[in-house]
Amino acid sequence: MHEPEITDVAAYMAAVGARARAAARAVARAETAAKNRALAAMAAELDVARDILGQANAADLEAGAAKGLDAALLDRLALTPPRIDAMIEGLHQVAALPDPVGAITGLDYRPSGIQVGRMRVPLGVVGIIYESRPNVTADAAALCLKAGNAAVLRGGSEAFASNCAIAACIRRGLAEAGLPEDAVQVVATTDRAAVGAMIASPEHIDVIIPRGGKGLIERISRDARVPVIKHLDGICHVYVDDRADLDKALAVAMNAKTQRYGTCNTMETLLVAAGVAGEFLPRVGAALAAAGVELRGCERTRAVLGSALPATEADWDTEYLAPILAIRVVDGLDAAIDHIERHGSHHTDSIVTEDYGRARRFLREVDSSSVMVNASTRFADGFEYGLGAEIGISTDKFHARGPVGLEGLTSQKYIVLGDGHVRR
Repeated sequence: MHEPEITDVAAYMAAVGARARAAARAVARAETAAKNRALAAMAAELDVARDILGQANAADLEAGAAKGLDAALLDRLALTPPRIDAMIEGLHQVAALPDPVGAITGLDYRPSGIQVGRMRVPLGVVGIIYESRPNVTADAAALCLKAGNAAVLRGGSEAFASNCAIAACIRRGLAEAGLPEDAVQVVATTDRAAVGAMIASPEHIDVIIPRGGKGLIERISRDARVPVIKHLDGICHVYVDDRADLDKALAVAMNAKTQRYGTCNTMETLLVAAGVAGEFLPRVGAALAAAGVELRGCERTRAVLGSALPATEADWDTEYLAPILAIRVVDGLDAAIDHIERHGSHHTDSIVTEDYGRARRFLREVDSSSVMVNASTRFADGFEYGLGAEIGISTDKFHARGPVGLEGLTSQKYIVLGDGHVRR
């Protein structure tokens, strides 16, 4: 798709926002069955449009290669047949999830005779700003719709044709289910002024969710007049305790680092207790080296792994998103928790140990959105947590934390039931 000429971006974005606000009211009152019909219709439209999606994505990949995008970016941009399958499956999974809208909890009688509870309600209009991965368009549309929200989606310029092709399928699916097509709108301009308009429009958008590089998220967090659900870094740790099963530790560490390099839940620093460093580091070092991972270690690490490069202070604070790993030998659990507190990003951290008490301490004291015992950090994912597709991972403490699924795209209001009750 060729980008339409939009001469007044501010006016265009105001119109998009007004349509989204109107659509949000209709979606908020939509029955669960209607939302599920729309999701099923979207999935069917994507399936039928495979050739069109492939052509649009090929144009994006060709343009990206011409612009000099690196291999990792081109990989994230690619809309392969298995990724189209995953988008379709994601829509069906979200349809199968319980509808959070209208759920009432904590309905209790008060001494006055009234009943007080809380009802889950949509946020309204969700603005999502993302880069590279075109599958985010379908994931975001599905989750926002099921949670009763309208969505304004602004993808990266490198995926413009792919996003527009996916958006066309989404709009047809909404129409087939009798829901307003404006419930999901993909911004039809790559002009960066569109982002500025989105984050400065609380009258049109209720919350912004950025998905992309640190620079994008820092800019949005700094300049937004709309609340933001975000995470800046994924500096994730695995700590191998001196009471760990080292076979488990090897499996966890290898998966956490090498299963995929370019994700926010990939391990970037391995912490190893001094008591097992002499035995464990040669094993994990050899396996990582065989996988092509560059190792950067502290002095105690390099005393065991002479092939590791010297780690600098900056390495402990770096999200590599690449086959590079920082390794530090620590004196024990307290030192590991201290390191994570100083250098972590509050995303995902894991301990490998057979000591129940230490595992409980790690769970309690590590202040991250996901904390794990004897499991790979790569599990920090909405699908793996049973949330269906996720909209992103939040390291904030308000309003949502961790993978943001349906519940994270809703809020709560108090409801009061009476029968002519008056306050005395």
